[in-house]
Amino acid sequence: MTTRRRSRVSRGRRAEGACVSSARGCRGTMAAPRENVSLLFKLYCLAVMTLVAAAYTIALRYTRTSDRELYFSTTAVCITEVIKLLLSVGILAKETGSPGRFKASLRENVLGSPKELMKLSVPSLVYAVQNNMAFLALSNLDAAVYQVTYQLKIPCTALCTVLMLNRTLSKLQWISVFMLCGGVILVQWEPAQATKVVVEQNPLLGFGAVAIAVLCSGFAGVYFEKVLKSSDTSLWVRNIQMYLSGIIVTLVGVYLSDGAEINEKGFFYGYTYYVWFVIFLASVGGLYTSVVVKYTDNIMKGFSAAAAIVLSTIASVMLFGLQITLTFALGTLLVCVSIYLYGLPRQDTTSIQQGEIASKERVSGV
Repeated sequence: MTTRRRSRVSRGRRAEGACVSSARGCRGTMAAPRENVSLLFKLYCLAVMTLVAAAYTIALRYTRTSDRELYFSTTAVCITEVIKLLLSVGILAKETGSPGRFKASLRENVLGSPKELMKLSVPSLVYAVQNNMAFLALSNLDAAVYQVTYQLKIPCTALCTVLMLNRTLSKLQWISVFMLCGGVILVQWEPAQATKVVVEQNPLLGFGAVAIAVLCSGFAGVYFEKVLKSSDTSLWVRNIQMYLSGIIVTLVGVYLSDGAEINEKGFFYGYTYYVWFVIFLASVGGLYTSVVVKYTDNIMKGFSAAAAIVLSTIASVMLFGLQITLTFALGTLLVCVSIYLYGLPRQDTTSIQQGEIASKERVSGV
């Protein structure tokens, strides 16, 4: 009897050890460890991102409409990428806790991982294509038509989230996404004004460019989210990887667009304290955007961007004397209702495979 009991106990212990080791293996290979992020923290990040985006829009408008000599916007974008890289490096140094760990993290994940750098260069290149397509579309479509069609990036992002991340949206959430799209269109609506300058346009080319820009916008954001949530690599390491490629892409854009004038006038031509403030807001906003994508998703980022458009328009009314129109009021109402219908970001989406693991655990439990 004693021998039988001992054999049963040893078999039970071996089985328990196998279960624990297999569970550890599943966690290590399938998904990142769960991070306990409160709803309050998510709402804080969304609120800060919204306010920074609204302030950025107002400050940018001021710097581009002042009587002073205009700076090169391409150089401002490039410097923004550099500052975001430096901030991410600083936060990673604080996160690692010691110079040795910090150097090891950079050596392993940045210098020693060219494949990962190439992976994170994809969104930078796609965003570059998107910006060029937007320019091509505006050259071949009226501003109002472009504005309406370009807002299709909101449902496109939702569709990419469903297809690329295997998520599901309820019917009410889909309704809120399209309602948000309509609200943003109305908020930004400006009737086309007649002009004496006749510009030859190709509407077919313009609509094709808008379609590519919309697809690029949805794909790039969700692609970055997928890379971010597919492993336990630090958010700040991923940011460093992406901003390195972003600096290269923006530098190429600087010298392709304004190279001759920059050689003549200088890289920092037209820069003032206000311009540096705009760059600072863009840098902080970019970091908060990555945090929002990490702990919520790209759809919530779209809702935050819509709220920022509403806030910046209201601020423009007070600062620049713009008038609130009926379409703006209706659009603001639609945006607010859509945010309410979509709901708060309660679901844990820090890892794209949490749902799959939970379902497998339920099946194994049965």
